[in-house]
Amino acid sequence: MSGASLAGALGQRDHTGRKRSVSFFEFWPDWLFYAPVVLFWLLQSLRYRSLTLPSLANPRIAAGGICGESKNQILGLAGPKARPWVADYVALTTLGHGEAGDLPRALTALRAAGLRFPLVAKPDMSCNGVGVRVVRDETQLAAYLAAFPRGAGLQLQALVEYPGEAGIFYIRHPGEAQGRITSVTLKFPPVVVGDGRRSVKALIAADDRLNAISHLLLPKLGSRAASIPAPGERVALVFVGNHCRGSTFRDGLAIVTPALTARIDEIMRDLPDVYFSRIDLRYATLEALREGREFKIIEFNGSGSEATHIWDPEMSLRRAYRDQFFHYGESFRIAAAMRETGLKPVGAFKLLALWRHQKRLMRAYPAND
Repeated sequence: MSGASLAGALGQRDHTGRKRSVSFFEFWPDWLFYAPVVLFWLLQSLRYRSLTLPSLANPRIAAGGICGESKNQILGLAGPKARPWVADYVALTTLGHGEAGDLPRALTALRAAGLRFPLVAKPDMSCNGVGVRVVRDETQLAAYLAAFPRGAGLQLQALVEYPGEAGIFYIRHPGEAQGRITSVTLKFPPVVVGDGRRSVKALIAADDRLNAISHLLLPKLGSRAASIPAPGERVALVFVGNHCRGSTFRDGLAIVTPALTARIDEIMRDLPDVYFSRIDLRYATLEALREGREFKIIEFNGSGSEATHIWDPEMSLRRAYRDQFFHYGESFRIAAAMRETGLKPVGAFKLLALWRHQKRLMRAYPAND
């Protein structure tokens, strides 16, 4: 099933012909959209007598993945059944001020892992695609490392060439025989198709959705915005598949099959004590994904994960909040079961310190693609 045929099956359209190009709440200020979510979290905290209880939903992950978690550490949990489905990567920590040698160390690690350019360079601790960049040769890698904060962790991952991108939300309660997929987001990064006459900027202005988010796209494009693509030439406007950076998200729960559920469950059971996670992956075709094959996982997210299908332009605000409350409610329920085993959630001050540390690092990362 192609992206276009899936859109038809779901009664949706792509960004060039959808009923609605942007949901009316998609670009609300964070404080406004998330206020009810924060209130829901606080009410759950009162019910379960812990503000930070979801840190136990994934006990092997720092703070359960609410914030401040290490991408490298989470990928490192993958056992022999899960590992073949994860894109190859190496972990690296930049040297301190006055120390040279980041590039030679990186190249040595890449050779040892059998990794070659192009690669995706990303911070070990970040969110929303901040600091993620494609590096295509040693020169670009050297520039990325030079711009990276000193003494901070990063990841160099194989660039997965599969064209499709998705986020799959997986939930399993402790003791359950099988987990379930509760959300699928199909991601479509913004592109324009040249006609040989108009500039990239003009093509953006002619598309309802792209024009609505042009303030996000044009600053990243720089001089490329004035270029005139050849007829039929597809110009990718961003690399990071994030709705706040211009990608179109679609609710793809209709693609879930028993085969896909079984495959994801097999993978997640090979990550010890990870019960609540959004899996970000790239896939070859929707047909293959539905059959549980031909995909590579880019990263696993924890208790701070969002079910990103809510950013489908056709999504209603009522359903968006209903789905948000369901998922975060599940994180509390799973964590409550883990607390019964004697585990204790991370302290509120420790969680605040992790959040502040992550924010400081994110301000220092190189610009993303």
